[in-house]
Amino acid sequence: MAKIAFLGLGVMGYPMAGHLLAAGHEVTVYNRTSAKAEAWTSQHGGTWAATPRQATEGAEFVMACVGNDDDLRSVCLGDDGAFAGMSSGSVFVDHTTVSADVTIELHEIAQGHGVSFVDAPISGGQAGAENGVLSIMCGGEQAAYDRVEPLMEIYSKICRRIGNSGDGQKTKMCNQIAIAGLVQALSEALHFAEKEGLDGRAVVEVISQGAAGSWQMVNRHETMLDDHFAHGFAVDWMRKDLKICMEAADKSGASLPVTALVDQFYKDVQKLGGGRWDTSSLFKRMRETG
Repeated sequence: MAKIAFLGLGVMGYPMAGHLLAAGHEVTVYNRTSAKAEAWTSQHGGTWAATPRQATEGAEFVMACVGNDDDLRSVCLGDDGAFAGMSSGSVFVDHTTVSADVTIELHEIAQGHGVSFVDAPISGGQAGAENGVLSIMCGGEQAAYDRVEPLMEIYSKICRRIGNSGDGQKTKMCNQIAIAGLVQALSEALHFAEKEGLDGRAVVEVISQGAAGSWQMVNRHETMLDDHFAHGFAVDWMRKDLKICMEAADKSGASLPVTALVDQFYKDVQKLGGGRWDTSSLFKRMRETG
């Protein structure tokens, strides 16, 4: 069994770390708010540490799932950062959705410490983390990925190495681009159904079995119609991710007109007070403004 440190116990990291411990691994956790780390150990066992460095000392593998580029830098770097506590030959796995630029930056710094770095952003939401069925898209050296894949399989239904450092994050950008368009299209379909006096549930029962079907349609249409938007992945975080997508597109020359438009629709949701609503709240925007 492996000795693992897990940094970040949000709605995703909390259950992911629990799966690792339940599989028999030795897990030490760190969270910026220590009360969350104490609660995790009370529920699952294991141990918690006051700093990333203390959590990672002696660990073979370190997983991180924090908020953004700056959060990731803060847990990795400095005298109390993860890299300062990690031994040469250990592997750092980043499950945060961040820019490919910070991924490549930290990958290079980790190499200077003799540490391998795998970018491994996740998709599947809070339910996917709790049920251990996440999709994980990875970048980094093949040898490092091969070592850590068995651990990631504990909380995933699919885990793939896409390519070199940063390629996992670029794949996550593709994921968010696709989701943005799908949720807006579903919102428009449900909005149109309501305006035409149709039963939205009956409509989805039929169209979800054909070419229009999607995970979002099957899993979110009922809660959208019920005005329930508390499914974990907040609009604030989606706008952070879409900003990363559009900045990367500016550099590569990719055209993302629908993504840019939907990002502005999410801005409207924030103005409605929905920054912590989940991403399906695009439908609420249409109800409120349409």
